Amino acid sequence: MKKILVTGGAGFIGSHLCERLLAEGHKIICLDNLSTGSLANLKHLGSNKYFQFIEHDLIEPFFVEVDEIYNLACPASPLHYQSAPLKTIKTCVYGVINMLELAKKTGAKILQASTSEVYGDPQLHPQPETCWGYVNPIGVRSCYDEGKRIAETLFFDYYRQYQVKIKVIRIFNTYGPRMHPYDGRVVSNFIVQALKGEDLTVYGDGSQTRSFCFIDDLLEGMVRLMQSEAEVRGPLNIGNPKEISILALAEKIMELTNSSARIIFQPLPEDDPQKRRPDIAVAKQKLKWEPLVPLEEGLRKTIAYFRKLALGKNR
Repeated sequence: MKKILVTGGAGFIGSHLCERLLAEGHKIICLDNLSTGSLANLKHLGSNKYFQFIEHDLIEPFFVEVDEIYNLACPASPLHYQSAPLKTIKTCVYGVINMLELAKKTGAKILQASTSEVYGDPQLHPQPETCWGYVNPIGVRSCYDEGKRIAETLFFDYYRQYQVKIKVIRIFNTYGPRMHPYDGRVVSNFIVQALKGEDLTVYGDGSQTRSFCFIDDLLEGMVRLMQSEAEVRGPLNIGNPKEISILALAEKIMELTNSSARIIFQPLPEDDPQKRRPDIAVAKQKLKWEPLVPLEEGLRKTIAYFRKLALGKNR
């Protein structure tokens, strides 16, 4: 049994990770300030004697003896991080430093949940880890994009200077049950609109592409990276290399929900990347990992989750 700290553990990905690690027989400390996470995501874990929730803001130092740290704490949807840009970048700097200091003091392995957004609007397609990215440093998305980039810098500087045992994963678009219905992400937006009988909003002409990875596949990649040999530090792309246009995604969700709504088009948001698709050759080689859940299967599971929610007005 390992003692594992999961920051941002009340969020979409974090709550699934806590559940997965508990099922593997570990003791979990879940840290979250609940700014975007929800205790509802953890309700089913509350009776587990090996699970502990602590409400804490990562910007403030925190100490506990642990074997591993998964650092997922950070607003991850454009709606959330653009509404709190300074808080977002403080989490990516002060919060990351606090967790790296904790890893340095305890000797714990630490994994940073980075993002495909470090590639910005990429000049290489698909994106390999060697791509340095093309990011606007002063745009409305910069608090998140550049915040995650400096977090990666901090991780590798702590490794070089203090030999901290680091792992860095670059997460591409992930979806599944427990996504917040009103977080502004494209999958949740389309599903909620379709189930409520509203028009599906596509930004731009819908030709921009994304690749969507189901939550179970992402978790498998995260755990394999944490358990990998010491020299496998990353950054490592974890995502689904099967690309789909946003318009095609909207049409697929309308089909799966039997929606008769229309698709309407709105102007493209500032700095919205045109393409996003991971090159996962390194993950295949180093972790023997690749996604297994087809998009339609994952969407059906996600739609089933949303059908159970009371989808009222935006909140």
